[in-house]
Amino acid sequence: MQNDSKQLWANCLTVIRDIVPQAAFDAWFKPIIPLSYEDGKLTIQVPSQFFYEYLEEKYVNVLKMTLSRVFGENVTLKYRVMVSARDRKNLGDTVDYPGEEARQLPVHTPNKVDVAKTPGHFRVATQDIDSQLNPRYNFDNFYEGESNRLVRAVSEKVAAEPGKTAFNPLFIYGASGVGKTHICHAIGVQIKKLYPQKRVLYISSNLFRLQYTDAVRKNLTNDLINFYQSLDTLILDDIHEMIGLTKSQATFFEIFNHLHQLGKQIVLTCDRAPVDLQGMEERLISRLKWGMTAQIGRPELELRKKILRKKIDLEGLEIPNEVFEFIAENVKDNVRDLEGVLVSLMATSVHTNREIDIPLARQVISQMISLERKQITIKQIQETVCRYFNLDETLINTRSRKREIVMARQITMYFAKKYTDSSLAHIGKVVGGKDHATVLYSNNLVNEQMEINKKYRATVEAIESCLKQ
Repeated sequence: MQNDSKQLWANCLTVIRDIVPQAAFDAWFKPIIPLSYEDGKLTIQVPSQFFYEYLEEKYVNVLKMTLSRVFGENVTLKYRVMVSARDRKNLGDTVDYPGEEARQLPVHTPNKVDVAKTPGHFRVATQDIDSQLNPRYNFDNFYEGESNRLVRAVSEKVAAEPGKTAFNPLFIYGASGVGKTHICHAIGVQIKKLYPQKRVLYISSNLFRLQYTDAVRKNLTNDLINFYQSLDTLILDDIHEMIGLTKSQATFFEIFNHLHQLGKQIVLTCDRAPVDLQGMEERLISRLKWGMTAQIGRPELELRKKILRKKIDLEGLEIPNEVFEFIAENVKDNVRDLEGVLVSLMATSVHTNREIDIPLARQVISQMISLERKQITIKQIQETVCRYFNLDETLINTRSRKREIVMARQITMYFAKKYTDSSLAHIGKVVGGKDHATVLYSNNLVNEQMEINKKYRATVEAIESCLKQ
């Protein structure tokens, strides 16, 4: 069976090589070793727990599609994590084996899953699960200011007594890049620190939707619901991605009710307040309002300075004070931009052998956030997309289902959402007379196709380059 697994996995690698960039293929797929294929279960060996978690976070859709194509629809993927003797005690492995060399032994511990999953679908194998939490996002490095003080205070209370405060569910909303995902992980990390036995899961709404779709296709919906209802804390990021997905919402509604009735903690993030979630079922919206709704605002100047100073100190950098002030005053929207400008500034200084000064900072900032300041209109996006596909602009606004026209319409909606401040409803109205749910669906579809289809990704990136000119 091992020879079969090697050949079948080689076939998988052939497919994957055409999907992902070469650098990603070399880093994340070449090191995988196929161990066996029996009874519809493919077992692969990965170098570390981090390696497994990264595959699941970044490439679960690629694995799901490839395994279904090569092995068939009902294949289950099982991971074995390679461990060394020096790590044996920490991992809880009770097998006695000599030497310091890494050995091909499965990790069995009371606090970890011997990971077995149908791609995109969890199956509980032991008492605990992989919480999908990033320990780098914690309360210690979540910097506090006026814009996030309330959220931080409430989050700390929730983490100290999950399910026992009035803040259940905790609904956190705010613009992209202001720290919603960071605070979510911080809550989960703190809960696991204080209550190691609790079953905590962080998951994005997009991945939840993919799991639900996969479960329906394989007639495993009850298994999916049972898994989620077994949690002590559920942290669901970007719930707005469920807008328009009535069946996914209905399933989440069932999970929500069960967890809430049992006093389990629910934490949700969104890019808007519950009242603005048009396209979400009213019964679900009403439950989102049951607990605490708190907003994270855009970072004020003092918070931006605090974050920037901490980043500079952590990296051991030296930046002139006037440049520090210039960055803090001009990069206003979110924390990600602050971090990105700092990294780009240092890299540009090194590669061009230039001193860090105001002109260099102005150059770097204008390159990174010029798109947000440049007034790109939906009409300009539509013109650029149609020019790329050599289409008459009027065709996008017809009911045509021709593949190229549908693709152009979806990509136009994707860029309109990304580069304009227009509401989903307005974008849909302007682009083909569609509703907001169609716009959100198109945005999710474009993101998914870019992840698994190299040619599609190249097309979108080429159009984006035209937009930036």
